[in-house]
Amino acid sequence: MINKIVETTEQAVAGLKDGASIMISGFGDAGAPHQLIEAVIAHGATDLTIISNNAGSGETGIAALIKANRVRKVICSFPRQSASHHFDNRYRAGEIELELVPQGNLAARIQAAGSGLGAIFTPTGYGTLLAEGKETRRIDGRDYVLEYPIHADFALVKASAGDRWGNLVYRKVARNFGPIMAMAAKTTIVQVAKIVELGDLDPEAIVTPGIFVDRIVRADPAPAVAVAA
Repeated sequence: MINKIVETTEQAVAGLKDGASIMISGFGDAGAPHQLIEAVIAHGATDLTIISNNAGSGETGIAALIKANRVRKVICSFPRQSASHHFDNRYRAGEIELELVPQGNLAARIQAAGSGLGAIFTPTGYGTLLAEGKETRRIDGRDYVLEYPIHADFALVKASAGDRWGNLVYRKVARNFGPIMAMAAKTTIVQVAKIVELGDLDPEAIVTPGIFVDRIVRADPAPAVAVAA
């Protein structure tokens, strides 16, 4: 019987080793798997490469990983936000490495990994510092840059609901990078707000099939953060 459910977030991140590369879903806080990130911090793994839309902000999520000095490198599109002081301080001190990737290229490179592609050509970045040292090619009168897929050892993903086979559905914008990251990692770990019985998910609504998921855990959503008016 296929059953990918684990009881705790601690069990979900078991086996994560120092030096691992980890994809983390989310667009800002939307779709960010905070409980799984907290479990990684408690686990103790260090020297990590984080692949995400951003480098964290405030005191939670990726920012907490960086604050705990667990991150060696960040591959992302938006390293700086108004409250990204932990990344900013460590980057300025030379304590963390950054690979800046335009957001469309980030998504395309992750998708290429999940699709089994060897490389892709993209016009984004051509003629800029981001293309230095990379192969370029003119195709149908337009210039492109060769970019390679981004793979990861683990993907930490947040979904709305899932079943014991690992089939997933997402809530609105929280879907963002989750589906493609689930396809591009060796081990995909998912936190969901609700685990349902087999057959309760409409097959036409399933975004990530269970074949791409290794572990699923129910985790209560992070408490809302009050914003001053």
